[in-house]
Amino acid sequence: MATRGRVGATPPDLTRVRPYGDTLDDGQVQLSFSLPVPFGPEAKEAARQVAAKMGLQKPRIYHGKDLGEGYSYFIVYGSFPQAIDYTAIHVAKVETERMDFYEINDYIREQVGRKITILGACTGTDAHSVGIDAIMNMKGYAGEYGLERYPMIDAYNLGMQVLNEDLIAEAIEKGADALLVSQVVTQKDVHIQNLSELIDMLEAEGLREKLIVVAGGPRITHKLALELGYDAGFGAGTTAPDVASFVVQEMVSRALTAPKK
Repeated sequence: MATRGRVGATPPDLTRVRPYGDTLDDGQVQLSFSLPVPFGPEAKEAARQVAAKMGLQKPRIYHGKDLGEGYSYFIVYGSFPQAIDYTAIHVAKVETERMDFYEINDYIREQVGRKITILGACTGTDAHSVGIDAIMNMKGYAGEYGLERYPMIDAYNLGMQVLNEDLIAEAIEKGADALLVSQVVTQKDVHIQNLSELIDMLEAEGLREKLIVVAGGPRITHKLALELGYDAGFGAGTTAPDVASFVVQEMVSRALTAPKK
């Protein structure tokens, strides 16, 4: 693995990586947190002890503020003494080649030979549609067109709070090639239950192997999606080309290019 660093600087040892503050390998980190105690000298000492119990060496209170009603807020600096082996890290991630808007449409024409149908929805009780809108809506996000803009994709944004059974019914009616499921709310792991339920229902209907199924959301990882039975998972910052590139290449890889209707 190649090492990287600033021009002229000593390259870091990737087998012993520590946080970087003022100088390489100084281990300096900054934390911010609130405590349910009145602001004052005792609160500052409590914040310092919290940082020390986290393992930070020489923790220092940089900033403190009274939040009112018996709460305090702190910014703390300290030195993290441990190191991690960056070269030993292996993260599950989508491996397909990322294509742009034009390449994706050309790929569909040449490799699939027909328009493909993609349904997107924020399912269950989740009412946060910003993520799925960024992928599906024509205007897109971060300078990238949404899937509705792609001439070789029939994209349907079903919106938020879509029941899993309704998503499946729409997939059957529209002859979907892929389902994009967005989950933002994760309290008490409600997203795990909802995502798992969809896969179970697709398998019961005999549809799972006939569809590309993708999960997305700020706390969704590719590893989690695979564990739940999805083909891929995309997190924060994902744009339409990221998703579309995976979907179309996975369709070709799994020979799912025949018309659904």
